[in-house]
Amino acid sequence: MSQHIQIMSPNMANQIAAGEVIERPASVVKELVENAIDAGSTRIEVFVEEAGLKSIQVIDDGEGISGDEVLSAFERHATSKIISNEDLFRIRTLGFRGEALPSIASVSKVTLETAEDAKPGRRVVLKGGDLIENQSAKSRKGLKIAVEELFYNTPARLKYVKTLKTELAHITDTVNRFALAHSEIAFKLVSDGTPMIKTVGNKDQIQAIAGIYGVATAKKMKPIIKESFDFTLSGFVSLPEVTRASNNYITLIVNGRVIKNYVLTRSIVEGYGSKLMVGRYPIAVINIEMDPLLLDVNVHPTKQQVRISNEKELGQLVTEAIRDRLNQETRIPNALENVYGSEKKLTAPRIPKGEQTRFQFNQDRPSKPVEDFRDTEDAHPRKDKDSPQFYQHDPEAGDPSGNQNVLKEESVNPIHTAPVLKTAMKVDSISRSQSPFPELEYIGQMHGTYIFAQNEKGLYIIDQHAAQERIKYEYYREVISEQGIDLQELLVPIVLDYPTDEAIIIKENKEKLEEAAVFLEEFGQNSFIVRNHPSWIIAGQVEDTIKEMIDFFLSSSSLSVSKFREAAAIMMSCKRSIKANHYLSPQESIQLLEDLRQTDNPYNCPHGRPVLVSFTTNDMEKMFKRIQDPH
Repeated sequence: MSQHIQIMSPNMANQIAAGEVIERPASVVKELVENAIDAGSTRIEVFVEEAGLKSIQVIDDGEGISGDEVLSAFERHATSKIISNEDLFRIRTLGFRGEALPSIASVSKVTLETAEDAKPGRRVVLKGGDLIENQSAKSRKGLKIAVEELFYNTPARLKYVKTLKTELAHITDTVNRFALAHSEIAFKLVSDGTPMIKTVGNKDQIQAIAGIYGVATAKKMKPIIKESFDFTLSGFVSLPEVTRASNNYITLIVNGRVIKNYVLTRSIVEGYGSKLMVGRYPIAVINIEMDPLLLDVNVHPTKQQVRISNEKELGQLVTEAIRDRLNQETRIPNALENVYGSEKKLTAPRIPKGEQTRFQFNQDRPSKPVEDFRDTEDAHPRKDKDSPQFYQHDPEAGDPSGNQNVLKEESVNPIHTAPVLKTAMKVDSISRSQSPFPELEYIGQMHGTYIFAQNEKGLYIIDQHAAQERIKYEYYREVISEQGIDLQELLVPIVLDYPTDEAIIIKENKEKLEEAAVFLEEFGQNSFIVRNHPSWIIAGQVEDTIKEMIDFFLSSSSLSVSKFREAAAIMMSCKRSIKANHYLSPQESIQLLEDLRQTDNPYNCPHGRPVLVSFTTNDMEKMFKRIQDPH
């Protein structure tokens, strides 16, 4: 190998550049479509064969390229968008016309036909970067470019190309995102003669969403809009029950450019808070407009990753916009849609012959003693120094429901049988004013797991674990975050021992633990003493609670203080809530529903699972054929 310094040939430089920009067929589609958008096109058609490996053809009706400038478009560093240094800081285009063409032409055969309005057209053919043909041609206004035999001269690149289906999926995803970002343009994608995507280009973004994700999904997308001094935000986000297993359904659009940004994606998820199930992501299309001076698009060859000034401020704006919008929604999922999907015909579920259902429907069944219910931290434990009340009602107002001593003292007797309810017990309205949470009548319990209630709109099924988990989560979230929290001294300090590696982490992060009201005093090399605890920890559970918080901290020590508090509240609420197969008395069920009404978000547990679902009266009538679906 020669050790002398030499100037690399232009063709070799273009092939190296192609490795950065042209990773797969979808990359070619992206670059060519961006050029077409910058040319002012109103219609863009993409035709591919064998997932783009055989050929990619992009046709647009944009401005086209002047005949005497066509060859310049294939020169290295050619551009029609940058003239001065100042232009670099005010980039409003998606790419520079001709910027990617040299790289594409160096690893394929390219045929380009173009014409400007009322001017002669031009046709050029290049292969491996070498000019094959250059002549005038009859071409309509716009540009038609075909890329064939991709990577024919760089076989090593073909090793990284996946199956044809995978590559076609990437191309489809690319065109889908362009259609969402530019609803004013009509897009068409055809693969091996089969139409894949077709949009009308009528500037209606929600219609583009319907065309890509389906009408049923589009109906559950809610508009958002918010503005700050630097940013203008708009777009659509799905209701919490419409989720996917990855964040690939989140589309971020900055000044018309589709980007990837971890901070903004995380901000979208944070906007949902605990309304999302763990490991699930929403569908979102977020448009962000900003001064180009705040945006640097040249930090990555593909320009999908950008640098944004005031990124933290923008993330907070996104989170607030989504949180504010979702707080306006009453989010009780329809039970049939939750199971079958909104487009499936409503049919009565088939019950196997002979199957017995343990459905407690106002039956004379012995209920679990109230004391046992309190052992799992009932929402209204007795108010004493060891068991502070979960919710602090106004002591002068008495019981807001008007029912004194709902849990009768006689119910404490372990052998007591709860009285049979002759009529449904109505849950009185004691919630905040203008609460969208419905007023419910308790009517029964099934399998010691689900509570049944009704109102004039239909039947509601409540997951009792999820309901109490939401109640306890909001309590723990508040008390763990309180500044100057009351501490209670222990008569006998608790000594906690940890392995050396964990002890080091605890020592380095003692301040973070103290922010969550866990105070540890070093006692030897790997031991710690606990001399006091927050007063909200239930007597007899101090050591277990503190151990749980420390163990959770050790598994998530990278979290910020606020995130740690949030996660600790979720963990504790889950572990301390009633579980399945735990039978409640009618009074306890009613109290649980009342406590649920008092929460800020009664619709989801902290992990995002629904707390309740509903069968509308219309659903019930359809299932029992009281009304017929139209034919």
